[in-house]
Amino acid sequence: MPRNRTRFLLLSSVSLGLLATPVAAQPADPATAQNSRADTGGIEEIVVTARRVEENLQDTPLSVSAFTAAALERAQVSGTENLDDLTPNLQIASVAPLSGNNSAAQVFIRGIGQTDATSVVDPGVGLYIDDVYMGSAVGGILDFRDIASVQVLRGPQGTLFGRNTIGGAILISTTEPGEHFGGLARFTYGTDNLVEGFGAVDLPLSETLRSRWSFGLRKRDGYVHRPFDGADLGDDNSYTLQGKLKWTPTDRFTATMTGDYTRENENGSPLVFAAINETATFPRVVSFRAGCPGMASIGTTVPMIDDPRCANDFWNDGPFTANGTFPLKSTLNNWGASLRAEYEASDLLTFKSITAYRELHWTGNRDADNTPFPILHTEYRSRGHQFSQEVQSIVTADRLTGVIGLFYFKSRTDDYLRVTLSPPPSPPGGTFDRNDNIVTDENYAAFSQWTYELTDAFSVTGGIRYTWEKKRIKPFQFNEGNPAVFYVPNIFFSRTFKATTFSASAQYRLSDALMTYANFSQGFKSGGFNGRFNGVVASGRPPEFDPEKADSYEIGAKLDISSAARINLAAFQTKYKDLQFTYRVGTAPFLFNAGRATIQGIEADFQFVPVRNLIIEGGFGILDDSIDSVSTIVGATTAVTTDSALPYTPSFQGNAAISYTAEIGSHFELTPRVEVIHTAHQFFDAGNTVEIAQNDDVTRLNIGLTLENVDDGWTLRAGVQNVTDEVYPIAGNSSLTTGSGYAEIAYNRGREAQVSFTKRF
Repeated sequence: MPRNRTRFLLLSSVSLGLLATPVAAQPADPATAQNSRADTGGIEEIVVTARRVEENLQDTPLSVSAFTAAALERAQVSGTENLDDLTPNLQIASVAPLSGNNSAAQVFIRGIGQTDATSVVDPGVGLYIDDVYMGSAVGGILDFRDIASVQVLRGPQGTLFGRNTIGGAILISTTEPGEHFGGLARFTYGTDNLVEGFGAVDLPLSETLRSRWSFGLRKRDGYVHRPFDGADLGDDNSYTLQGKLKWTPTDRFTATMTGDYTRENENGSPLVFAAINETATFPRVVSFRAGCPGMASIGTTVPMIDDPRCANDFWNDGPFTANGTFPLKSTLNNWGASLRAEYEASDLLTFKSITAYRELHWTGNRDADNTPFPILHTEYRSRGHQFSQEVQSIVTADRLTGVIGLFYFKSRTDDYLRVTLSPPPSPPGGTFDRNDNIVTDENYAAFSQWTYELTDAFSVTGGIRYTWEKKRIKPFQFNEGNPAVFYVPNIFFSRTFKATTFSASAQYRLSDALMTYANFSQGFKSGGFNGRFNGVVASGRPPEFDPEKADSYEIGAKLDISSAARINLAAFQTKYKDLQFTYRVGTAPFLFNAGRATIQGIEADFQFVPVRNLIIEGGFGILDDSIDSVSTIVGATTAVTTDSALPYTPSFQGNAAISYTAEIGSHFELTPRVEVIHTAHQFFDAGNTVEIAQNDDVTRLNIGLTLENVDDGWTLRAGVQNVTDEVYPIAGNSSLTTGSGYAEIAYNRGREAQVSFTKRF
């Protein structure tokens, strides 16, 4: 897909040139500035932990988008799946088709991520909740209930953060226990019988021990109908529990224990028919065995006809009807506990320890062809657990700040996959493959990053990380019609990976209002084994894939004009090597190293407060990608070429919103908000299959209205998302070039409206 490189270079030069123009501003202490801005309704100071220490967002030499809980509520962003509405160059899909699970996330930052959410593949973007790394993409779609803030770090974060942050990292912080008894209760009702309840309470247990407890539930009808059994797909049926204890026996020591549990029991992912290859052998045989007229024998070349007894485009009933007949379900049980301890040994030295254990059990049934025929069905069951331990030493001297850390991660996942398919000469009901695996992962890392202020205006930073990782897989795979013949031996296979990654940056404050920076960072994501076969592997060993790497170069500027305007902008180029792309070997999706790519772009976040209580905010991202070389994979089918675009890489993405708070009397505040979000067309697979792509640009309009009684502590909020009822694809999966010849796609829900009431006490 051609991209406008001239536009990218011009916008980069002009934008950075404008920001490089010195702007006069009065010096201000950050704490004082924060208080004065609150009094005047100006821009708030935002504290981030993108470099493992607390610092002002405007002093951080990284491209970061940061949001408080209040900002997310104002924008009607209720979970991770909506976070890309506010964040330039971030794409999140709540449907990962290969898993069949509603909570499986496909997350891409600056064109780097992963489309396969199963256990043999690591996420390309790291998700952290209270500093704990989430090792699975399943469970990555979660509701923002009791959170304090969200930070999106763009670009490789390989120096400081645990694992696989080659594309970037999303840091979620939950609310800390309060010093006094109190809390809130919220009820929401909306489109498709949405009912959501949430409650949280701060409960001090002593002068040194505080606690916070929360509970949330969400129920909503699905929006894709299945005529066969009346099921509604894409529904919500979940609840969460969380408890947090914070112990502060002295001013220098704090220990926080957190436990959480999430349960989901839903009908299945909202995937529908996209296309079928009517000239492929597989559909012809299915149609023949289904009694399709004109099919005289296996292998006939008679074209398909518009007949419900045939596997053809007759079964395409649009974005909200699925014509499959295979039983579907999507469940999840996710729980974990963590202990964070922090000890301030002196004014110069602080120690941190983060210990965590998590378990994740999920299922996902999928009717991939979305027809009444057994072309391809999958049944996933997965049970896994992870343990992680991280220790940090943080040095904060007069001009020197440093972090030294050790990280350990270990996980095991037992996957059970049954595949129904009907390649010739299968019986009419199809054949059944078992694709079970035990997958283990062990990771050690040591890292350090230091910042030195050479002058009051100029500082430099350098970081290094060494990673050692061992991956093992034990396949238990065969055809149920011939269980004595294993596709590969039922033993453990292992691979070891090592990597040293670096980062470096320099930042210069031209004035109190303007900070500029340049940085270099490297990212690494380990390789592994493919875990799904559809026949005996001749080598007797599971096919492997190697690590992928990224080198990113970034320049940026952060500008504050008193308390009235903020503009943060970055331009970058990433060299992406040994890309892990999904190819097809027969009907099975395999991961292989596909070649090299270059991704470059710019992104900006802005906020203006021209007058008291009027806020204009938003951001935009521009991406220009090219696949520079493509590897030849013997025996695999793919349409990837050097003319292809990377998946989930729209050339433009932007949002802009305006809100105004009107004071009504001395007790009420009324805030209307209007937001426009635009996303250019994009592909959802490396082969750029148009049948499952977002082929047109999408523009959405969101409106909201908030009434708040500050004195009595209640808030009434109403909103409509996607006012013009735009319908567009959000994810897809294609096997059109294989013998199965199917393609599946998921669309957005359409227009959504909701009203919520929150009471604080």
